[in-house]
Amino acid sequence: MHRTLITGANGQLGRDLVHELSGRGTECIASDIQSEFLGEERCRYIQMDITDSETVTRTIAEARPERVIHCAAWTAVDSAEEEANRAKVHAINADGTENIARACAEIGAVMTYISTDYIFDGTGTRAWKPDDENYSPLNYYGQTKLEGELAVKKFLRSGKFFIVRIAWVFGKNGTNFVRTMLKLSQNHDTLRVVNDQIGTPTYTPDLARLLADMNESEKFGIYHATNEGGFISWYDFAREIFAQAGKTVNVIPVTTQEYGLSKAMRPYNSRLDKSKLVEAGFTPLPDWRDALRRYLAANGTD
Repeated sequence: MHRTLITGANGQLGRDLVHELSGRGTECIASDIQSEFLGEERCRYIQMDITDSETVTRTIAEARPERVIHCAAWTAVDSAEEEANRAKVHAINADGTENIARACAEIGAVMTYISTDYIFDGTGTRAWKPDDENYSPLNYYGQTKLEGELAVKKFLRSGKFFIVRIAWVFGKNGTNFVRTMLKLSQNHDTLRVVNDQIGTPTYTPDLARLLADMNESEKFGIYHATNEGGFISWYDFAREIFAQAGKTVNVIPVTTQEYGLSKAMRPYNSRLDKSKLVEAGFTPLPDWRDALRRYLAANGTD
């Protein structure tokens, strides 16, 4: 087992990752900008602002992790477009990731960086492969996450890193599409949901298991990871949410243009090719429908 530091440990993915690693007996060091750890596990916690380069260098040098899994990020895609937020978004997603990458390189730690389908332009219908490099992000969030990827590649020249691109994330500890749909269904019997953005959901406990598997391996590289079950639209996802939750909601399919409420442009094609996971010997994530069942069983349908 590798002593592992997790940034963004109070976030939706970070908390599930700490839970997964702790359950395996891994020595975990949880880290976030808050003064204390919000999870239930008893683990070492270090408050760290990833945008402060000197603090990051000193903290990681003192903690001496063998592996760092970098989950901390600004993930509010629409608010990232606001001019007032851009400097902070860049400081967290781009500069913050560079700070982590530099610190990992200095002590020889392996780094895992959580990236996104939003680094691609979302054109076409072919599933994006991990080695595709025709990026062209459509929004500022995607641009800053891409800069984070480039920083990892630049500073970890040994190649001892994982870049894991994910999409359509949902879990019990944060705001997500499932929670939003269930909340809206309390006061609306009809909802308009886009049907021309195609991808696959990612359930954070399943992703945490995969990241823990990677953390125990030397199979470095760039991977795509979402749940299995085929490619769907947000409209398809919403219908399945209400079907499994036993709610009667009239879901009307609309185009992105007809919906028209988002500040940030979204990719139409978020299909990610995950075949490299199997080729490397990693166990794929379960079907997204099964993941949704487990989410609803654990969190309720309200």
